[in-house]
Amino acid sequence: MTKQLIIGLTVLSILAISCDSSKKTTTEDKVSKNVKIVKAPSFNADSAYSFVKKQVDFGPRVPSTRPHIEAGDYLVAKLKSYHWEVTEQTFDATSFDYKPMALRNIIASYNPEIKTKRILLAAHWDSRPFADKDTERKDEAILGANDGASGVGVLLEIARLLSQSDSLAIGVDIIFFDGEDWGNDSSHQRYTPVRDGWEDWWCLGSQYWSKNKHKRGYSAYYGILLDMVGGKNAKFYVEGHSNFYAPSIVDKVWGQASKLGYDRYFIRKEGGAITDDHYFVNEYAKIPMIDIIPTDPVSNSFGDFHHTHKDNMDIISRETLQAVGQTVITVLYNE
Repeated sequence: MTKQLIIGLTVLSILAISCDSSKKTTTEDKVSKNVKIVKAPSFNADSAYSFVKKQVDFGPRVPSTRPHIEAGDYLVAKLKSYHWEVTEQTFDATSFDYKPMALRNIIASYNPEIKTKRILLAAHWDSRPFADKDTERKDEAILGANDGASGVGVLLEIARLLSQSDSLAIGVDIIFFDGEDWGNDSSHQRYTPVRDGWEDWWCLGSQYWSKNKHKRGYSAYYGILLDMVGGKNAKFYVEGHSNFYAPSIVDKVWGQASKLGYDRYFIRKEGGAITDDHYFVNEYAKIPMIDIIPTDPVSNSFGDFHHTHKDNMDIISRETLQAVGQTVITVLYNE
């Protein structure tokens, strides 16, 4: 998960700060009570949990390592087993600390023949190569159970459910972005100027895809990014860039969450703006995309697990996976 928050997002200015800094929230907005719900398949949190654990069992999914290759192969095989059309988009990059990275965006399509209305779902599948916010073993890679694997686990379960039904009349694409989490966190790492044509050291996979789409002319009606969506007692405030680029999609998603009874997870207050994969999809791919991502209102951060060795299966909650997964699949069935 990229680690910048922005306070006071306006049309005129965006002030970037580190994710550990404080951020403001607006007064609570009312959620529309007129959201119609079409019955969607029941999301299976146990299945999503098993998908998260499977990724963690490979070990840290750091680009150009054996666990990264094996985990990527697993994701491709799993999506193909659900009869989704799968494309692998490979490219090379060099990290801010001069390490070579062989990266792979994994794109899967449901109802690929439908051109008129497609919804894009996304998460990043790589994990942080160091525990730079920990007090011990700071140079060792983290497992990234929540920061990476949780969003992928939710989307794999949605892919599984859609493969069992032909009742969805829209197209759906899933992108697992690579190279999201090897960024330069200048709040406590020495700042390295961006080079090699990148705009930021975070979110390399989404930067690349947004400028080099897997299909010529590809577009989507809107997108939903999932990042760190499995933590216990997670609170998903409205992320700032989401509210700026795609306020109607925010209303759609938070409205459905409210109707489903998930108000304790989906908080209708604006949090900070975060440099995450959705920013580049909005800015370069021109697809309105929101980010479902938690923030900690007490510590004004992503929580004490973030970029530490605490980010393991102990912090993953089936209840949180259920809230996010059922909300997203219900949104799809109400298009």
